[in-house]
Amino acid sequence: MRSISLYVDNGTWLCRVHPFTKLMYILTAIAVPLISGHLAVFPFFMFLSLAVLFSGHVLRRAFPLIAFSFTILVTIFLIHGLFNQANENVLFAIGPLRFYREGLYYALRISFNILNMLLCFAILVLTTKPSDLVDEMEKKGFSPRFCYVINSVFQIIPQMMGMMNTITDAQRSRGMETEGSLLVRAKAFIPLVSPVVTGSLINTRERAVALEVRAFGNKGMKTYLSKRPVHKGDRLMNTVMLAVLVLSAVWRTVSWLTSR
Repeated sequence: MRSISLYVDNGTWLCRVHPFTKLMYILTAIAVPLISGHLAVFPFFMFLSLAVLFSGHVLRRAFPLIAFSFTILVTIFLIHGLFNQANENVLFAIGPLRFYREGLYYALRISFNILNMLLCFAILVLTTKPSDLVDEMEKKGFSPRFCYVINSVFQIIPQMMGMMNTITDAQRSRGMETEGSLLVRAKAFIPLVSPVVTGSLINTRERAVALEVRAFGNKGMKTYLSKRPVHKGDRLMNTVMLAVLVLSAVWRTVSWLTSR
């Protein structure tokens, strides 16, 4: 049976890292650049995430997630480069359009933040089995309903993609044109989207029934088929990342106090 998640066990060290260690890395990679306030810290964690993805042999699978964001990033640069309220100094002009230094700098900071978050979340999504993460969270006392939401987030994108591909193939077999010019694709959009939305609602109902059959709301103690212990390497990485978080917070506090 095919998995409906982006996770593929390729046997690398990254797949064996405990899910909570990856969550700790996400917290560190996002929080430290924001705490430090320096733009140069974002590229450091971005390159670190790329190196981790490369060593885990999942860098190629992360490219579609990154490419999807470039349309948003270009829009951010256009809006803030042209219309940011803090714009004062013109950096360059393209015909009648004038791009300002302040807006582009602000857009660059937002773009680095988005790319940084995408890369560090890609480490978790591409190398962590959703059921393992959910089991570990339930063992730590998290609500089963909250864990189910987390599990659904992992599965919703690949599930929608799989359903879209199936419906597209079905519509092609009936003679519908789904490839070609922009007008042809626009005509095929509504007939494709409607079954996807309907299928998602049906799947939601089926999941709700399946959860009730499996005693989802049971308050009793659960047992687990497998255990995932925290290894020494996980403890070491968690300790280092916690130290980096604390040091960055202390450094920012000291900088703020000395600047007053």
